[in-house]
Amino acid sequence: MSAEAPAVRPGLEMLDLCRTMRDNSPVVRDPASGVYQVFRYDDAVSVLHDPETFSSDFGSVYPDQVQLMEGHIGTLDPPRHHQLRRLVSQAFTPRSVARLKDRIEQLAEDLLDRAPDPGRLELVNDFAYPLPLTVITELLGVPERDRPQFKDWADALYAGGAFDPNDESAVNASKSFHDYLLDLAVRRRAKPEPGLLGDLVTAEVDGVRLTDREIAGFATVLLLAGHVTVTLWLGNAILCLAENPEAEELVRRRPEVIPTALEEVLRYRSPVGIVPRVTKKATELRGVAMEPGQIVVCSVLSANHDERQFERPGEFDPERSPNPHLAFSKGIHFCFGAPLARLEAQAALGVLLRRFDRIRLDPDRPMRPHPDPTMNGPKELPLLVG
Repeated sequence: MSAEAPAVRPGLEMLDLCRTMRDNSPVVRDPASGVYQVFRYDDAVSVLHDPETFSSDFGSVYPDQVQLMEGHIGTLDPPRHHQLRRLVSQAFTPRSVARLKDRIEQLAEDLLDRAPDPGRLELVNDFAYPLPLTVITELLGVPERDRPQFKDWADALYAGGAFDPNDESAVNASKSFHDYLLDLAVRRRAKPEPGLLGDLVTAEVDGVRLTDREIAGFATVLLLAGHVTVTLWLGNAILCLAENPEAEELVRRRPEVIPTALEEVLRYRSPVGIVPRVTKKATELRGVAMEPGQIVVCSVLSANHDERQFERPGEFDPERSPNPHLAFSKGIHFCFGAPLARLEAQAALGVLLRRFDRIRLDPDRPMRPHPDPTMNGPKELPLLVG
């Protein structure tokens, strides 16, 4: 391949470049980083469905982070992945998630009640960030007095944009998350209490239980990945409706369309821009040879706009169905928290639309994008509401 790969930064401004790569160099190695980038939908799906070749275990790439990855379902391969997922599934069930709907809606209403200006709303800090963070910390049984510390740790993790394993403050924040949740898991094992952590402590499959470190690892990724992605998703939903007034009118008139509209937000403005893997053995993809131990990055943004898979991919269609986007990944690592994320996003958007007849971008205060180059969405989104 003669073409050089672009830097993968999710954003609608990248769509033309992604299309060029899909057409001319769908699999290409970035000469600067050595990372292989995958741009077509079918190729991304083949990577995500082949854990024997494309591993999720990055322990060999980041050996210093191995301990923090323990219990992180997203970084495990079969057979341990399947065993851990079965254990976690006993506690984190669709039924237990569905019971949270009323509580999520109440939290959303409370946050809007506390917004400092009745005619203005900074969507992220006033609403879209604290909502999923509160839901997950309540689910885990984190005492209310400790929840502000979680925001400080999360801010430190992403202060420079993407998480940098060489950034001492980011690494310390990651360890603080893990150590806090490890201590909480130990306390729940000694003194069981109702809640997700208590359920994880007692979960058992074929006589095997989760270790305290595995529980802490799962709780850490649920907390970090869960609240950041939902925050971006809600911000992107408001942006999509602002750009497409006819779509906003439709979901207001027919609230039952909200779930499909939100799935289209995931496709059209994918919050997570890439899904990485590492090769376990020598392989070849679309004629490009790869040696073992190479990082392979699937561009979710590009795949979700691949005209080979989606009709009119450049259009935002709130009733698009089917919509097999890759925002939650595919294969064995399909996002474990997807049911909770969907419930949070649907409840939150529903409350916003019921609460306000008018939601508009503030022309005097521009959106500030998220600094992490692997994320796509607003870090700040000032709105005029009423």
